[in-house]
Amino acid sequence: MAGEATIATPVVSGTTPLPTNADKSKTSAATLASNFQTFLTLLTTQLQNQNPLDPLDTNQFTQQLVQFAQVEQQLKQNDQLTTLVTLQKTAQASQALNFVGSTALVDGKTTTLGTNGAGWSLNSPKPASAQIFIKSAAGVTAFSGSYSLKSGDQTFTWDGKGNDGTKWPEGSYTIEVVAKDAAGQNVAIGTQIAGVVDSADLSQTPPLLSIGGQTFTTDQIKKVIARASGS
Repeated sequence: MAGEATIATPVVSGTTPLPTNADKSKTSAATLASNFQTFLTLLTTQLQNQNPLDPLDTNQFTQQLVQFAQVEQQLKQNDQLTTLVTLQKTAQASQALNFVGSTALVDGKTTTLGTNGAGWSLNSPKPASAQIFIKSAAGVTAFSGSYSLKSGDQTFTWDGKGNDGTKWPEGSYTIEVVAKDAAGQNVAIGTQIAGVVDSADLSQTPPLLSIGGQTFTTDQIKKVIARASGS
């Protein structure tokens, strides 16, 4: 119809990705290198065009040379830091991959109940009397009991049966330990879980290890049991 204008809809061919840390680092390095070259050019030009009757002051010239050296040193340090970061990430990835397939012991209270039950490693600084509670993922107490703990490391295995003998379904269960010594003072009990490292996520920094559906970093590993020969 005459007099009407048609507005064309813009066509979006693609989105522009946001710059990554690596891109920002490259940009910063390129800017610093450009400034370094500019500084060198200005200093050379200044020397070539100085007045022979009034040459550049020695102190000022020395100060500019120091600045020149500092810029050069910063460039080299940036390159070295980038190399060190890359080497560190490679080392972390290699370390994480070495854990896959091994049984690892990590700090934690939640583990998986399987066909062979569920187990925890307990550490008590002194002999103590303890009340142990096993709770489901929904927070329901599946089992409770009184036990005597010795000083040091010991294992606690739950067969998956409640106090009434009912078999609880497989899944995640959490242990809670309330302990007291002979004088009735509270005793802090360390809890650890053991499981097979089934995968390593190298896309994360630091890499994450998967154990029984939970993720842990390598620095959380307390002990590793090597894979059996031929496995």
